[in-house]
Amino acid sequence: MTTSFCDANVSRPKSGAMPRWKRKQLEAASSQTENVTNSSIVSDEETPKKPLGLHNGHGRMNNGGCRFIPNRGAMDIEKSAHTLRHNISSDSSEEGHDSEDEEYKSALNSEVLGVDATSSRILSFKEKIAAPKGDTVNNLKVLYSSSGPSRKTTSSKSVNRLIPSAPSRILDAPDLLDDYYVNLLSWSSTNILAVALAQTVYLWNAGTGDIQELCTLDDDGSDLSISSVSFIQEGGAHLAIGTSAGTTQLWDVQANKQLRSMDGHTDRVGSLSWNRHILSSGGRDGNIVNHDVRVARHNVATLSSHTQEVCGLEWSPDGSTLASGGNDNMLCLWDAGTSSTSRPRFSLTDHQAAVKALAWSPHERNLLATGGGTADRTIKFWNSQTGSLLNSIDTKSQVCALQWNPHEREILSSHGFARNQLCLWKYPTMTKIKDLDGHTARVLHMATSPDGCTVVSAAADETLRFWDVFAPTGTKSKGKRGASEVSSSSTRGRKLNKTMHIR
Repeated sequence: MTTSFCDANVSRPKSGAMPRWKRKQLEAASSQTENVTNSSIVSDEETPKKPLGLHNGHGRMNNGGCRFIPNRGAMDIEKSAHTLRHNISSDSSEEGHDSEDEEYKSALNSEVLGVDATSSRILSFKEKIAAPKGDTVNNLKVLYSSSGPSRKTTSSKSVNRLIPSAPSRILDAPDLLDDYYVNLLSWSSTNILAVALAQTVYLWNAGTGDIQELCTLDDDGSDLSISSVSFIQEGGAHLAIGTSAGTTQLWDVQANKQLRSMDGHTDRVGSLSWNRHILSSGGRDGNIVNHDVRVARHNVATLSSHTQEVCGLEWSPDGSTLASGGNDNMLCLWDAGTSSTSRPRFSLTDHQAAVKALAWSPHERNLLATGGGTADRTIKFWNSQTGSLLNSIDTKSQVCALQWNPHEREILSSHGFARNQLCLWKYPTMTKIKDLDGHTARVLHMATSPDGCTVVSAAADETLRFWDVFAPTGTKSKGKRGASEVSSSSTRGRKLNKTMHIR
């Protein structure tokens, strides 16, 4: 059966018609020949040498395929678009370019690739990208700067004047008492500086350099000493002196004689402050006594709120409020009309150590700055009208005294351990402008000259140093002195240091 079947197929008569597969093969061959001859459309290199086969569904390919089915996944559309645009731009620069060929390529580029061939750029934005907010370059420069912001805070570039780093004058002050709770320095409106050394008060004329001994306590074996001095504001002719015996003396500086002695304390008087004709004294007994120096019965009020020594007293510039600081870590604010039975307006307990440094701002009413001792180390700012704490700055060292700059919104602080320096701060940012070094022991007292340009500091190293730190803006004679003037001032200071002592 198998043999007959094969023989039957072989012996089948042939048909005169050409099979369909053979016709398609011939048509494909003729189409290939036409594509090769048409070199204006497709180059010889791009024409395939063999016709692409057609998949028959069984994984094989027939060589006689009738049409081309592209594989989009294997094509690089972006590369083709770039090639077309590159060819168009290069052909357009050639002379004798065929306009019809160019139109054909543009149409082909637009229809096949779906992009506009008139654009010369592959990618373009309709709108420009918005510029970044802020100065990005400068911000990065600040962020990654090697100097850092901390070095800028201690630079004098934050002020527009020259602040000398060295004192303009140094005076010896032997036997200056090393006691944090006393106040031994005062500068009058007549340019006279009073300094208390042990049992004696000396007057130094800042204009002439003359030194005068005002008074000396009688040495009766009771170990008396001067514990506080304070000049009256108006005229500067009267000086109040507090003693370790608890008395308060009033002296006429011009006549060089004692006017009166006032009592009211049972222990030493460590702080004094004037409000026109009212002299307030603070004692180790914790009391504050207001003396009216015009009348015989001078004691007009005794204020009792502190439980330990009153080491700081300061009347406000308008005379409405008295600030008192004590060794009990308390700050009290008193009204001017307070009687002996009245309580303070506010009793503030934010400090963690003795409050000695007190300074009222000459620029803002009701603004008070206070400084704490070793266990506190902060400068605090208060609104005396509301009693609210405005700001607190940790200075990292004991705060002994504070002085406001009368020309600028700045404050100067003096410190103890560990550097014994003076620090100038910018208010209200409290950025440190400059450190003034030179003292070898804690700087206990400070006072400002009548013109508000020079600050004198007294330290436990028994020296007085004068700093030209508060020179007003634009003053060349004080803030920016010439080389010859600085040289003469330094020479004069060295000479006084060698030949003159406050004794």
